[in-house]
Amino acid sequence: VQLQASGGGSPQPGGSLRLSCTASGRSFNSYAMAWFRQAPGKEREFVAAISWRDEHTVYADSVKGRFTISRGKNTVYLQMDILKPEDTAVYYCAAPFLKFYQRDPNYDDRTSYAYWGQGTQVTVSS
Repeated sequence: VQLQASGGGSPQPGGSLRLSCTASGRSFNSYAMAWFRQAPGKEREFVAAISWRDEHTVYADSVKGRFTISRGKNTVYLQMDILKPEDTAVYYCAAPFLKFYQRDPNYDDRTSYAYWGQGTQVTVSS
């Protein structure tokens, strides 16, 4: 199983980016999916998640109203708008343990997730 994240870059403050994460090796269409991020010297933190039924999305307070998580077939996206320098981090997509088939984990708990993408760098700077 592999999660391949892409779409990182170096936008200016106020700019936008769209991250993508594609799963291979198995289907995650019946699982919740999430994005986390890790800034230098800081712990990995929850950013956003989408429920396995796509009915429910959850966001960290720091990105609420600016980021949007969505999904396609075996792919999860993170649309990031009104980017701020404090959004600078490596962004990781994550899929939960297989026991969470058709049920949602504790979205912001890193230990709920068994599969992680390799990370994509986002640097917001003028």
